[in-house]
Amino acid sequence: MHDVITRLRTKKDDEGFTLIELLVVVVIIGVLVAIAVPVYLNYRKGAADKSAQSDVRGAVSTIEQFYTDNSNSYPKADQKEIKASFNISSGSTVAAATAPAGWITLSDKTTMTYLIGTSTGTAPNNTVSTYKVCAVNANGSGKLYLYDSAVGGSVKTLDGGKIADCTP
Repeated sequence: MHDVITRLRTKKDDEGFTLIELLVVVVIIGVLVAIAVPVYLNYRKGAADKSAQSDVRGAVSTIEQFYTDNSNSYPKADQKEIKASFNISSGSTVAAATAPAGWITLSDKTTMTYLIGTSTGTAPNNTVSTYKVCAVNANGSGKLYLYDSAVGGSVKTLDGGKIADCTP
């Protein structure tokens, strides 16, 4: 009997992981996932915010190109909460993938407004002298991006803003 016990103690061919070791590994993986998921979601929100900011910059370039091509006059169209690519001179919209040159192209889930400001002159020769472009992305952190031509400079960020906050 003593020989059987000795043989069982020395025989170690069947070694594997214990239940405790497996549970420790699962807990470590769970902690790593709990840290990684929120970081990933914040990166996604940041990317959505940057796409809205980029859309504003692209819109400003398109509007300024329109200004140059049309005898130094800005588009007179007054857009409200556009969610698709749009033509600033006619107000018509189209899916982003089919937007022709000269149109303002919006990223997915971005809402933009193009608002005309003050006009000079009398009808029918009114000329728009200022404009604002605002955009926010629904998948982002809620930041509103605003460019005001009267102020110039870079695109401003308004935390927690809504498109309705962008007034002429």
